[in-house]
Amino acid sequence: MTRPIRIAINGASGRMGRALVGLVGPDDRFELARAMVTAGSPHEGKPVRDPGTGLRYVSDWHDATGIDIVVDFSGPAGLASALDHCQAHGIPLVTGTTGIDAALEARLVRAAERIAVLRAANFSLGIAVLTRLLKEAAAALPDWDLDIVEAHHGRKEDAPSGTALALGEAAAGARGTTLADAAVYAREGRPGARKGGTIGFAVVRGGDIVGEHTAWLMSGGERLELGHRATDRAIFARGALEAAKWLTGRAPGAWTIDHVIGGG
Repeated sequence: MTRPIRIAINGASGRMGRALVGLVGPDDRFELARAMVTAGSPHEGKPVRDPGTGLRYVSDWHDATGIDIVVDFSGPAGLASALDHCQAHGIPLVTGTTGIDAALEARLVRAAERIAVLRAANFSLGIAVLTRLLKEAAAALPDWDLDIVEAHHGRKEDAPSGTALALGEAAAGARGTTLADAAVYAREGRPGARKGGTIGFAVVRGGDIVGEHTAWLMSGGERLELGHRATDRAIFARGALEAAKWLTGRAPGAWTIDHVIGGG
């Protein structure tokens, strides 16, 4: 048996980070090598699991050696720090952080020339299939109106969700346009009749909704709905671990969850 993949989890005290820590423990394909949190976190310095293991939550990349892959679910600042470390040491990076600015976006694009970078707004395999189906439907029904409705828990800070935006980008690309040209993010007052070719977004926030995304394709007399509902956050962590296993040892490049499930 080959040795386990030594994985560093960035954002280890967050919801996704905790789910990943919980899954890595019993999975003999992986060894948790580092658990990163933000400076000043109440978890900093505390044992990650059994105090006897010696592994503690830390807030910087100092002495972070022997890491095979970094999995990031932190925030823009945490992702930037992880990216610095990965580029400096040639470590592949899996990230699900959303809500980043144009400068960090550009850095990620450049980084993929030197290291393997796999980005996904959503690591659910079901969402990956939904994206494929939406591409096909948007291309086959180019004149149909398209709106994307998403719902998440009330603590989520960015809107629309990264997954909703990724779905919109996929649909726009299938229709030969860009989301920047097609998106409509708000309708209020008297916006007038719908403009053809647009992709609308609607956002719901509340309760403990894990994540729901539905694409509505609408025409006269009929409507096609393609949707996905997540009820357990563990599905995203499981998908991220599968992505980490797949990416380990890959050549530099910009990879996606679609590659992981054999779509690219």
